Amino acid sequence: MAIYEPERVWWNPLSKDERIWVALALIWMLVSFIFMPIYHLVGAQNPPAETYAVSAGDFDKLVEGMVEKYKVGEENGIPVVRPSADEPVYIRASMWQWYPIVELEKGKTYRLNLSSMDIQHGFSLQPININLMVFPGYDYV
Repeated sequence: MAIYEPERVWWNPLSKDERIWVALALIWMLVSFIFMPIYHLVGAQNPPAETYAVSAGDFDKLVEGMVEKYKVGEENGIPVVRPSADEPVYIRASMWQWYPIVELEKGKTYRLNLSSMDIQHGFSLQPININLMVFPGYDYV
């Protein structure tokens, strides 16, 4: 409770300028609210991702098959692979690591397939600014 209570109606009604700014803010908010989902469908931003349902065991077999075929070395017990640009590249996320280490050739286009074995993982590919959340049970291409 205040030392001195304000008068019963202590505020002043909105002036013409204030009403205009409130109306502009409301209109802009509504335009933005409508524009965001529409731009998601028709805009020129990166698409969310192409995804397929996959079991962890099946995806793990694809990763291990790629490792056997394209292994060129090993770093701290993790295989290093140099895959062909003509074939899909499988990368597995598990707690605290991405598997295997992948060496890609500059100037070539690759199809990366990402999946998680345990929990949700974040994946970022720079400088093209691709950011994905990789969930278990899905193959993100």
